[in-house]
Amino acid sequence: MKYQAMVIEHFRTNMSVYLFMATLLVTGIVFGAIIVNSMSFVQKQDLFFHIEQFFSRMITGEPIVHKDILIKSFFTHWQYLIVLFLLGLTIIGIPFIWLFIFLKGLAIGFSVGFMVNQLGFKGLFMATVSIAPQNMLIIPVYLLAGSLSMLFSLLLFRKITSKDSRLSLRLPLIQYVAAFVLFFALAFLASLVETFISYEAVKIAIKTLT
Repeated sequence: MKYQAMVIEHFRTNMSVYLFMATLLVTGIVFGAIIVNSMSFVQKQDLFFHIEQFFSRMITGEPIVHKDILIKSFFTHWQYLIVLFLLGLTIIGIPFIWLFIFLKGLAIGFSVGFMVNQLGFKGLFMATVSIAPQNMLIIPVYLLAGSLSMLFSLLLFRKITSKDSRLSLRLPLIQYVAAFVLFFALAFLASLVETFISYEAVKIAIKTLT
């Protein structure tokens, strides 16, 4: 109960930071969709050609090693989380943390927007089964990781500029590391979802809609 109360108090105290990060993510999603609409017809056709090639390889029954998909997916999340973790340990990392969250939203907005732009309702359905499942896990992870990185970076700034020597970083650092260990575990779970649920769902959706 004590731990639960501490978590609730933490979110209540830092709600503005979490809302700011969520706003950055949503802004990135909107910009991603705008980029799709600003692309030329040739650019869209060229990109869609590569997507069609990928879909055709999926339905032709080419052997896919789930282990490779899992490793690639988790490695991508691992890179993002490591960068966010390291940026939180620097005072000048805050703008880059904002940029990473924005770019994550940009990638989601572009992916969904492009599929809908090219395939309409079918594209929306494909984007839902291929993107939504793992992102229901990984988006909160990125938002929490980015927010905690920003908060820890601000704490470092306070430590350097404060004349109060009693301000200790030991406990906050332990909590910061523990939180990112949890984020890595959740990222691995999201990779499992992407590998064994989203990928198979996409194959079924392609066969159903074609």
